[in-house]
Amino acid sequence: MLDPAITHFFEERKEAWLKKNLKASMDEAQIREAQQQCEAAFSLSTWLPSAAKRAGQISMATHPCTFSHPSARKNKNGYVSSVIAKAKRASDGFLRSGNVVVDTDALGNAAALDVYKFLTLEMTDGQQLLTHIQNDSEIATQLLMLKEVTYSELKAGFIAMAESDNENITSSKIKQVYFPVGDDYHQLSILTNSGMLYQLRKRIDQIRFGEEVKSLRDLKKKNEYSEQGFVEVYGLTTIGYGGTKPQNISVLNNQNGGKAHLLSSLPPQIEKRNIHFPRSDFFTESFRPYEYKDVFQALQRILKIDYKNNKQLRNSRDIRIHEIMDRIIAKMWAIRSVSAMQYNRESSQLSRVQKIWLHHEFTEERENTDDWLDALIEEISSWFASTYKTVMGKQAVTLGEEERLHILKMFTEHKEALR
Repeated sequence: MLDPAITHFFEERKEAWLKKNLKASMDEAQIREAQQQCEAAFSLSTWLPSAAKRAGQISMATHPCTFSHPSARKNKNGYVSSVIAKAKRASDGFLRSGNVVVDTDALGNAAALDVYKFLTLEMTDGQQLLTHIQNDSEIATQLLMLKEVTYSELKAGFIAMAESDNENITSSKIKQVYFPVGDDYHQLSILTNSGMLYQLRKRIDQIRFGEEVKSLRDLKKKNEYSEQGFVEVYGLTTIGYGGTKPQNISVLNNQNGGKAHLLSSLPPQIEKRNIHFPRSDFFTESFRPYEYKDVFQALQRILKIDYKNNKQLRNSRDIRIHEIMDRIIAKMWAIRSVSAMQYNRESSQLSRVQKIWLHHEFTEERENTDDWLDALIEEISSWFASTYKTVMGKQAVTLGEEERLHILKMFTEHKEALR
């Protein structure tokens, strides 16, 4: 009895063949004939000998040369040697071949990809079919014992995919370095570990787009509590291999659409501190007059006109108030980003409301209570009115109770952005 993975493999191919070749215009006799053709084409006695002959058209590799250059696989000296690294796992702290469990890649004729998929099927014991064939296991002997072709011929054909020539051949299109060894040099061809490259993409995509992460992001978007957090990965670069034909590079490259992620590897930069966590008051210490003076001047020009009877002017007034709100929020996030490093509990004279608002230690209270937020809105409204008066001096228009309440209302409507 064949392993379920092998049975499923052939069932999928038969289904795909029938879907492609059966036409709605066929009568019953034609349909039966097509089904018989399908069964014959994917019978073990037909498909296995053909696959064994095609297996040599693809070479398995852990470090495909085509990642350095699409045309690097062949040169005047023949095909570039297939590199299969067999490094052992060790607790040495290095991210290297052998220390990460990755898929073995393959490159060659795209028409033989079905053979690669067949040989890399995972059996019920967790090992690949190719491993079983190499070890002459019971699964392999049961599968490859045919009347038409000998077992040894089929085995030799299939394992050719994982074998390299004794002669080492490189390509001028692969980056080469001379590495000092003792009093001499070794010439090295720099190759890409494609399995590790796409294992990195797989893990990054899981962090960014996993189902659990999506649900956690939805909770955050709705301002709902969750005991579990999630991380974001910034500074990613996407690199493409193979252009519109990723299959010409390797099997793994084709499976991933030719796109891989690169993490930022820039050296750390020591930056001058230009953001300071306030000691006593956010508004007087974190804002400078030049950061809001232009907005208040624009607001002044509107207030001097009879804006109450003009909808367009009222909208312009509200836009200016929104702009101040946006600048407060932008500054808020900048201050929060340095709160963990700069906040000094002993010397801080910040009010309780501003501590909850700005410091990371109060995140839970900030997200789950509202008293502080209502108090903060009042504080912002008062600051807005007093700052307008200070900036405009004697030219300032006196803001009545109606204007004060309107400003308070606008800030209240957008208070969740301050949380």
